Amino acid sequence: MPRIAVIDKEKCNPQACGNYLCIKLCPVNKEGKDCIVVGEDKKAKIIEETCIGCGICVNRCPFDAIKIINLPDELTKNPLHQFDVNSFRLYNMAIPKNNSVTGLLGRNGMGKTTLMNILSGQLIPNLGNYNEKPDWKKVIDAFKGSEAQTLFENISTGKIKTSLKPQLVEKIPEVFEGTVKELLEKTMKKNNVSEERLNFLIQKLDLKNILERNIKKVSGGELQRIAIAASLLKDYNLLLVDEPSSYLDIKQRIKVANILNEEKNDKAVFVVEHDLIVLDYIADYVHIVYGVPKAYGIISQLKAAKKGINSYLQGFIKEENVRIRDYKIDFKNTLEEKNLSKEETIIEWTDLEKKYDGFTLKTKEGKLRKKEIVGIVGENGIGKTTFIKILAGEVKAEGKLLKEKEELKVSYKPQYLEKKDILIGEFIKNAYTKYKRSLIQPLELEELEFRNLNSISGGELQRVWIAKTLSEEADIYLLDEPSAYLDVEQRLKASKAIRSFIDETEKSAFIVDHDLLFLDILSDSIMVFSGIPGEKGLGEGPYNLKEGLNKFLKILDITVRLDEETGRPRINKPNSVLDRKQKQEGNYYS
Repeated sequence: MPRIAVIDKEKCNPQACGNYLCIKLCPVNKEGKDCIVVGEDKKAKIIEETCIGCGICVNRCPFDAIKIINLPDELTKNPLHQFDVNSFRLYNMAIPKNNSVTGLLGRNGMGKTTLMNILSGQLIPNLGNYNEKPDWKKVIDAFKGSEAQTLFENISTGKIKTSLKPQLVEKIPEVFEGTVKELLEKTMKKNNVSEERLNFLIQKLDLKNILERNIKKVSGGELQRIAIAASLLKDYNLLLVDEPSSYLDIKQRIKVANILNEEKNDKAVFVVEHDLIVLDYIADYVHIVYGVPKAYGIISQLKAAKKGINSYLQGFIKEENVRIRDYKIDFKNTLEEKNLSKEETIIEWTDLEKKYDGFTLKTKEGKLRKKEIVGIVGENGIGKTTFIKILAGEVKAEGKLLKEKEELKVSYKPQYLEKKDILIGEFIKNAYTKYKRSLIQPLELEELEFRNLNSISGGELQRVWIAKTLSEEADIYLLDEPSAYLDVEQRLKASKAIRSFIDETEKSAFIVDHDLLFLDILSDSIMVFSGIPGEKGLGEGPYNLKEGLNKFLKILDITVRLDEETGRPRINKPNSVLDRKQKQEGNYYS
């Protein structure tokens, strides 16, 4: 059985572990052979050919820096790409199809970004020979006779012209100064695209009202739409889109999905997306990527979208006889409601009103009960976060908040997360001390304790802030977009962790999110915000879960059915037989 060794160089700290503890304990080293040695970077280095897989170094490393992994037997060939000795490696290749949208589905840390860089031609795969300069001819020869051979030939010769929409759109203001209009016009002129095309995208992506705004003053959702517009202003026949849903509300997500589907004519579109409802709606085909995060990733064969997503959720790829997970993810019966009518009321509010210059928010009377999680849905710019801040006491509004207690403590996780120069173990000390089993373990934060908050990824930062918010003493927890940057499995684990924490502590929570699947799993009830973004908003509810989602989807003119195999929500194609039938019945959330 092939075996790989992976060392996280950021965690490896030879001085702090007693001067290379792993080298001292290795039984192969004790026999006088070289297995674990000091690398050129002064970190531990494992020679995989002599490693016997005993696991002593893995278990005794105080920083969890070492992984020894037995690969599936079929992986006897070299990886597609490996960055360095004892580092992450990616196996197999994804093949975008012309006139189609192909999705990539898998966990964070599995090589999705590496794959996007290869497809865009920015990275020549080294076939595991990380000490040699990579060469396209070697890659093409290695895949002779396969679809990948033609793909690599076309990438290397420039026949495939790519446009990449990056994942981290919030970095755009760091590399460009000026207005939104200036950025888009510069992109248009650089790529010799017509002004008609620019005006079409401005209208389609609702950018007209922010054209004169400085790029540093726009929101995350606006940055996402700007980045999508910029990628569509290039001359390409392969469009690569990395997480297009981040920061967008559900209406914008569907609009972007429709635009990308229009772009596939005579072109190929390749999308990385963690919102399963959106991925299912947008993709014709999917590749699954599986393995061990930050150690190795394997890309599956191409599958029809529905079959691929269901295979991923079931944890078993039948056609390849591969089990990718030892449990199924099943969404059946998520709409079963708890009876909270006898639970005490934590807070009530009368009709509230908050006026800003050019924007007015009104909310109808409502209440929150003990152990209740209220999901908050609505378009961006319609007052959801303002309502949260009113409850948090950060914003004053006309109307009354009626509290059961004299002092009602609130813990608030904002949408935009701050990074600080501090160890994570110190930043969420309360969580590590009091809630190791209920927060640290299910949110997979054990290995981050000695990392700096400034050095972690967006998904890791999100999970740290969820733990920080929930570990603070409070009566009501307010979480704004907790699913952002989390992969499918992390979203499921985060929803279960939040749900369990609220039930065990008998507290309450408001959750603002745009992933309907995430809210479906997590919420007891739904509060619906409607109106005109940037002008006026109206908050109503909380309603019971099905009534609230039905009301919200009716506003969006979208119908959703449940997949018969997994119970996951799926958006009906506009004007399809099911779409017309559900609308006629007034049943927008089946």
